[in-house]
Amino acid sequence: MTVSESGALDVERIREDFPVLEREFDGTPLVYLDNAATTQTPEHVIDAISDYYREYNANVHRGLHHLSQEASIAYEEAHDRVAEFIGADGREEIVFTKNTTESENLVAYAWGLRELGPGDTVVLTEMEHHASLVTWQQIAERTGADVAYIRIDEDGRLDMDHAREVIGDDTAMLSAVHVSNTLGTINPVADLVDLAHDHDALAFIDGAQAVPNRPVDVEAIDADFYAFSGHKMAGPTGIGVLYGKRHLLDSMEPFLYGGDMIEKVTFEESRWNELPWKFEAGTPSIAQGIALAEACDYLDAIGMDRIARHENELAQYTLERFAEFDDIETFGPPAGEERGGLVSFNLESVHAHDLSSILNDYAVAIRAGDHCTQPLHDKLGVAATARASFYVYNTREEIDVLVEAIDDARQLFG
Repeated sequence: MTVSESGALDVERIREDFPVLEREFDGTPLVYLDNAATTQTPEHVIDAISDYYREYNANVHRGLHHLSQEASIAYEEAHDRVAEFIGADGREEIVFTKNTTESENLVAYAWGLRELGPGDTVVLTEMEHHASLVTWQQIAERTGADVAYIRIDEDGRLDMDHAREVIGDDTAMLSAVHVSNTLGTINPVADLVDLAHDHDALAFIDGAQAVPNRPVDVEAIDADFYAFSGHKMAGPTGIGVLYGKRHLLDSMEPFLYGGDMIEKVTFEESRWNELPWKFEAGTPSIAQGIALAEACDYLDAIGMDRIARHENELAQYTLERFAEFDDIETFGPPAGEERGGLVSFNLESVHAHDLSSILNDYAVAIRAGDHCTQPLHDKLGVAATARASFYVYNTREEIDVLVEAIDDARQLFG
């Protein structure tokens, strides 16, 4: 239903699954190009949430009645489905969190506070999201560890020669983004993980911009930890995933304490529950977890290879259209080089925030700002950028609308 005979996406058919795309503002159809921040939600996922609340709303792992048993089974099977989606070895390696940021913090606090100390180094990249950069900065301050950064080159690629210099025997953790949310750069994460392991360091990969739009196999990458969010992959907000190798999760202390993450409690001590529940204290995001599994089904039905190809084609077309003008500066890998489905850019003499506001008058939704990568923007020498980001339901015609709206902004400020 969603793929043509040629193997290309049947985008018009896909768009019918997303009710919000039917919206208009003052008679102008919505053009939603802010998918790197949050993707829209298909009817299939919305139905999964609705079905839970309508048919078997109950807490998990706490009741013997029918509703609790149904909810518990669905919630546990959601872990199984997510594990299958990213190539993990079972539900024990899949912890549900609120988002990628919480997944980063879980590892930083549960592993970093115990394992890091003076003489240890955490290696990041210059394109890290604040969720990684700020978190490891703070943990390093508390433990006395150092933080080092792998440089990027002028085209926004990682300098792998510099990576081999920075990752050394003092490296305890490498934390790197899989796909940059600002540059669209696709990093060679398997190579980075190998470098870390060559020095007996662990590797954490931020897959928030990768899992939604390309095949990801965590075992092939060999990451020790891998994190992503549901709301960037046609799923609901309020649900994230931390993948961790089982022996590492077994060795870590819980991040949060309370109900359901315990096996036995006395007045003197507590014993922790088995994986992954040891890290899911309190009432979890039950409906969101079940709906995330439905999002995995939806994306797999389309085909992750096709989604990656579609997004890259839209990014390449955007770069092609932008190249028609000498007053648009783009950031990240040049045209012709594969990238994630986004293009960050600036229009000369128009601040990114002003441009975004003007585009909103044309019902074109983009992101403007530093995209939670302030140090990267400092490196690029700009305070902010505009960002157009794409997903399975976007079209070339929508990019043409974007370009026309930018041209009107140019005339207004000209």
